[in-house]
Amino acid sequence: MKYSIIVPVYNRPDEVDELLESLSNQTHRDFEVIIVEDGSVKTCKDVCDKYADILALHYYAKENSGPGQSRNYGAERSNGEWLLILDSDVVLPKGYLGAIDKSLSSTSDEIAAFGGPDTAHPSFTPVQKAISYSMTSFFTTGGIRGSSSQSGGARGALDKFYPRSFNMGIRRDVYLQLGGFTKMRFGEDIDFSYRIVKAGYRPRLFPDAWVWHKRRTDFKKFFRQVYNSGIARINLEKRHPGTMKLVHLLPTVFTVGAITLILISAVGRALMHYVDREQFYWMCFAPWIPIILYSLLICIDSTIKNRSLRVGLLSVPAAFVQLMGYGLGFIESWWKRCVLNQDEFQAFEKTFYK
Repeated sequence: MKYSIIVPVYNRPDEVDELLESLSNQTHRDFEVIIVEDGSVKTCKDVCDKYADILALHYYAKENSGPGQSRNYGAERSNGEWLLILDSDVVLPKGYLGAIDKSLSSTSDEIAAFGGPDTAHPSFTPVQKAISYSMTSFFTTGGIRGSSSQSGGARGALDKFYPRSFNMGIRRDVYLQLGGFTKMRFGEDIDFSYRIVKAGYRPRLFPDAWVWHKRRTDFKKFFRQVYNSGIARINLEKRHPGTMKLVHLLPTVFTVGAITLILISAVGRALMHYVDREQFYWMCFAPWIPIILYSLLICIDSTIKNRSLRVGLLSVPAAFVQLMGYGLGFIESWWKRCVLNQDEFQAFEKTFYK
């Protein structure tokens, strides 16, 4: 068996159905699928049973322990030479595994780990497309995350490539050498990528091995996701000193800047009621100019890329949710970890380690 596809699942049977259907259509067939139910209330057992005669599928149910530990659980029960880590909210094009196989066989370099980009499927809702845009655009943090376009071009890549858990591959012996994922509940995939690099390996980007990634379906869930990402950034720096770059601070700078501009406008509006109106007119309206210009940039760029004005308009709140959600999470984590000197488990026990 060459590939073992490991998918942790938590209350997402519908997503698992779509993922397994896309796996059943793969042109390359030398793989097994390992679904690990991580303490779900809404299980996907019935969904997996539908594909039992179509795929080499193994279903396991366990108590909730988080995605990283669930991947380790699946890895222990796998047989493949390569472990492919996927999230349950991805869908694969027919040539996904074929692209991986071709990329691995077309290089003489020894590859220990790799990852692929993500993109939005045409069937995604406008909100999903807007969220996907905000997570991959050069004008948000797509540059921080590395190239995420379907073409896999390097435009906008502001940091080294580190595979993410929605589309990651690692050689079995390397996985075992590193002990798999840690008990981190969020940011565990970046932690794993950092440890891969520290061990002397260089993760590779396979541009043609891309996936459709649904991410979150509404802005509330999306905010929670990126807020946790901001929290994880400080935790990652504590675990791996020196990994935080200037670009990781950009969402926080954006957040503080946006809040400051809004407060200046609010103060100016209040003063206009009590003092000379013309004197404070600029305070009321000038702070909104950079916010409006940035919103126009996002709207125009997203409209062109998605060929939809509706998606372009929705991309504006998506971008602000992504940047400010991350920034607020970063600030909370900085306060608890760096100012109050709480350890990772103490600071976020209720959020991640319950």
